[in-house]
Amino acid sequence: MALRVLIGRQTSFAISLSKHVGAAIASDTNLVLSPLSIHLALALVAAGSSGYTFNQTVSFLGIRSGKLADLSSLSSQIVALVLADGLPRGGPRVSFANGVFVDSSLPLKPSFNDIVINKFKAEVNAVDFQTNADVALNEVNSWVENVTSNLIKELLPPGSVDKGTRLVLGNALYFKGSWTEKFDASKTLNSEFYLLNGTSVEVAFITSTKKQFLSSYDGFKVLRLPYKQGQDKRSFSMYIFLPDAKDGLWDLEERLNSESELLTRYLPMRKVEVNKFKMPKFKISFGFEASSVLKGLGLVSPFSADADLSEMVDSPFGRSLFVSSIFHKSFIEVNEEGTVATAASAALATITSMALPMNPLNFEADHPFMFLIREDTTGVVLFTGHVLNPSIAQSISLDLGQFFFFP
Repeated sequence: MALRVLIGRQTSFAISLSKHVGAAIASDTNLVLSPLSIHLALALVAAGSSGYTFNQTVSFLGIRSGKLADLSSLSSQIVALVLADGLPRGGPRVSFANGVFVDSSLPLKPSFNDIVINKFKAEVNAVDFQTNADVALNEVNSWVENVTSNLIKELLPPGSVDKGTRLVLGNALYFKGSWTEKFDASKTLNSEFYLLNGTSVEVAFITSTKKQFLSSYDGFKVLRLPYKQGQDKRSFSMYIFLPDAKDGLWDLEERLNSESELLTRYLPMRKVEVNKFKMPKFKISFGFEASSVLKGLGLVSPFSADADLSEMVDSPFGRSLFVSSIFHKSFIEVNEEGTVATAASAALATITSMALPMNPLNFEADHPFMFLIREDTTGVVLFTGHVLNPSIAQSISLDLGQFFFFP
């Protein structure tokens, strides 16, 4: 199946997941997450599953053919083409790692081990969940912290791993990019940002008089901020979707969710004159347990007592495995220099184009907006989120529902 088609479905997954997580959290909470990180974690779950669990998971991930080969091809190409580090060639710093932590009593099946190492480029680590669960938890968290340059700490909260845990499938993603044209910090000004409740806060805004990649549509504008490109062909950008109405964010998110296949129509590809330009600096750290959101979107089988994860380990215990939780954390900081963004996910297996206007535009992001970070040559979406109050440099970890099923 064509990579472009599969990536288009990954984009639909990204927008839908972001919308549903946003709807499940407090109405005044900033959000950042990496749908790509969660997508790749679920792809590993699918690779180790069979029967109805496999069929439901690959369908949920947009693999209409139902073939593991197509899912493995998509995942391996994303890892190889999109998530390779660009820093040595002058581009953004990109660091991605997959990790499989398996109880030392359970050998992985050779077929799963081959996919894990050769397709997902994952590390395989034997740990002792049964007698030293706390030590094993610390090993996973230390691995994530190292891969994300110490920005993601304690991905797995205390108590999330116990003697019943048999596997942790995890990944960590780190991105640091400088804008192609950095903004002048001396021109950063304080101004009012209007909240959804009708009040306002004073925050620091990046300003500029230069041309911008900007387009205007019915009810919203889209800003593209490209990152400095290296010698390879990849091109990363941040996109900001700004509703015209100060309280128009939720309507815009709903619209983009229903038209996610057409998202590329809304991405500006050339610069225009801008009369007024201001964008708030912001920093967000956000974490949540994803199983309830995923089940609400239709992925149920891997979390149930009837889950079939028998392709993971070479043991009769494999038929007793199910996914008890999927923990995810993300961090993003946007300023005059560029962006630092990072994310990590861990699944726990437990036994038991429209025409651009020619006239100058205004872009004043002084009210809630959504954003995404995308690799433009492939269309892969790495991060999504929204900013409701940039004055809050929040660090939030939310439990959106943990579900444990015992055989």
